[in-house]
Amino acid sequence: MGPLILFLAGLAAAPALYAQAGFFPLSEVRQGMQAVGKTVFHGSRIEDFQVEILGVLENAGPRQSLVLARLSGGPLESTGVLQGMSGSPVYIGGRLLGAVAMTFAYSKEPVAAIRPIQDMLDAAAAVGERRQTVRRNLAETDLTAGLEPAAGIPFGGTRLVDIATPLSFGGFTRNAIERVTPRLRALGLEPQQGISGGGRLKPGFGDLAAVQPGSMISVQLMTGDMSVTAEGTVTHVDRGRVYAFGHRFLSLGVTEVPFASAEVLALLPNLQTSFKISTPREWRGTILTDRSTGLAGELGRRAALIPLSITVTSHGADQPSRQEYEMEMIGDSVLSPMLVQMALASAIEATERTVGNATLAIRGEIHFQGSSMPLRVGNTYAGDLSLSQSASLGAATPLAYALQSGFETLRLRRIAIEAESYPERRQAQIDQVWTSRRTVRPGESLDLNVVLTGPNGVEMSRSASYRVPIGAPAGPLYFTVADGSTTNLTDYRQMLTTAPRTSVQLVSFLNSLRDNTRAYVRIWRAEADYDVEGMSLPAPPPSVGQILARSQAGVGAGLQTHNSKIGELDIDAGGMVVSGSKTVQVDIRE
Repeated sequence: MGPLILFLAGLAAAPALYAQAGFFPLSEVRQGMQAVGKTVFHGSRIEDFQVEILGVLENAGPRQSLVLARLSGGPLESTGVLQGMSGSPVYIGGRLLGAVAMTFAYSKEPVAAIRPIQDMLDAAAAVGERRQTVRRNLAETDLTAGLEPAAGIPFGGTRLVDIATPLSFGGFTRNAIERVTPRLRALGLEPQQGISGGGRLKPGFGDLAAVQPGSMISVQLMTGDMSVTAEGTVTHVDRGRVYAFGHRFLSLGVTEVPFASAEVLALLPNLQTSFKISTPREWRGTILTDRSTGLAGELGRRAALIPLSITVTSHGADQPSRQEYEMEMIGDSVLSPMLVQMALASAIEATERTVGNATLAIRGEIHFQGSSMPLRVGNTYAGDLSLSQSASLGAATPLAYALQSGFETLRLRRIAIEAESYPERRQAQIDQVWTSRRTVRPGESLDLNVVLTGPNGVEMSRSASYRVPIGAPAGPLYFTVADGSTTNLTDYRQMLTTAPRTSVQLVSFLNSLRDNTRAYVRIWRAEADYDVEGMSLPAPPPSVGQILARSQAGVGAGLQTHNSKIGELDIDAGGMVVSGSKTVQVDIRE
């Protein structure tokens, strides 16, 4: 029996322990009761604050009730409910009632809603599968779309919402954070830069007994030269099991996210919402479930993190400069691509200029557990604005497509990405295309000539030779010279819109996508062509064609395209980013 199963089995026994564990039942809560809360305001010292019970909000959520309370004491009169207080335990007569979890935005008083501890225990005990997300399309640009927005509870003219979780970014550029800020705020997170310490934490778990109800913890999504952390408070500790936050973090369900102890450096009162400035200190364990009523984890458990290395080489000077970044991050189908996108964009923006003509070449490998075939990512980008955004998205989207394909075998092992920057715009347009002959017979050869127009109107001539197969039928033969994106869309329209059958087929498909630094010659005829499980089947016999045509209306086993591909050539563009498409025709005569 695995450690996770043992952990969940232990959680399942939590309701039976409710009566003997010193918990205060919701049924006994009355208006006017006085209670005591515990949290950290400075350093790592747990301090008390006062709580006045205002009443019970019955059925505030699906089969969930909340306790409305007014908080006081310490700095709360001037700060209000603080970000980072999520999970602060509240006790009545020494018995645990629950966790400070929700509040009102822009409230003038520190009024909060308390999540009953029983709801946290019940949600943590519910065994479920890992979150499944809708498969990505390679054309999508929002890599956070798989995360569910935060929900609020209507209350008069405003809403009772989860206390915003401060999501602290260390080592990232402001541009990289601002691009994802609107979406993260919709998730109930508050992206913040430079208010939490990052870097690498010491190995080992330190003093696990120091984790007590009221302690601050830092959930670590990424550590190293760049870090992403979320701070909250421990509600309850029971025989190595930890319950925290009192509301969801990202609704990851069954997950594996490490957490560390945290020390509060300062409090910052704010007109919108005040927050704690904190820094992680020592590893403490791993969060194993993330549900709507809180987090649950295990002390002393080591989480499997994914090594991510990024190297940026600048060719702008006489001697190329090289900057290396080393991080570790969680392995999650939605969060990992987003973290890769942000880290790569930040590494490029910190090293290279973001305005002016430039070219970025991205190359990398993504390795999966139990597979010898890495996913290769790479393309080249040229322009004068937003190159870092385009390049980082181009590297992260295939990763998202693979991880959200539904294949459990595609578990991340490590990622390595290299970016090379050039201070000029290396871009070429397909300008002219012609053939050496207008008519040709089977078995004869012809030359295809291509003119590419580069920077400042400089022309580059390229040529390729093609021999018409013996037995080729008479009629028109077409040569389409196009960039990589156009050719990919033409050849892989089925794979771009339908799910691959196996993980090997998926990785092979992604690796076969063409680079944009070459021009591709597609040789075709105006006849029926079918893609069958990613394989091209040109001009099939009539009987087979009829079967495949009928299957198009079914599950998509065969998808007819508008032409039949006969062959393909590629033309080197000298590292230039190629764009455009042109077609010429020759006639085959008997």
